[in-house]
Amino acid sequence: MELGSIEREIRIEASPEVVFDVVSSPEHLKEWWPDEAELSPAGDGRIGFDKGGEGIGWEQFTVVDAMPPRRFSFRWTHPAGEKAVLGNSYLVVFELEPVGTGTLLKMTETGFRERGWAEAKVAAEHADHVRGWDYFLPRLAPYAEKVGAGR
Repeated sequence: MELGSIEREIRIEASPEVVFDVVSSPEHLKEWWPDEAELSPAGDGRIGFDKGGEGIGWEQFTVVDAMPPRRFSFRWTHPAGEKAVLGNSYLVVFELEPVGTGTLLKMTETGFRERGWAEAKVAAEHADHVRGWDYFLPRLAPYAEKVGAGR
């Protein structure tokens, strides 16, 4: 298995405009991915995941590219106070393509090998993110469809 990237495609019965909002705005993100999301108008912020009794575990989040309703990308997990760049963060790209009355969402996450980690650490991080996306992405479609039905 190649550990350099994770790629997923899902079909969503909602317009690209709705799906773009769902993958790019903190109030929508919290409904399918992190437990908390804070994002400044400049595109910097953080997302938080509930760690049970340990509270919220925060990850840094920086928007790289926002081209509504076609593409949204961000870097995440870089150290607080550092600029998100290749080598200290992962890059997630959502590409949205209209298909009939819905949207084909293509998600790619890269940056595992570029972190400079030993192969075992790369494999563990990659496996953790595969599990994460396999859990969270299936939650995106029903939520986006609900949002789209309300418009």
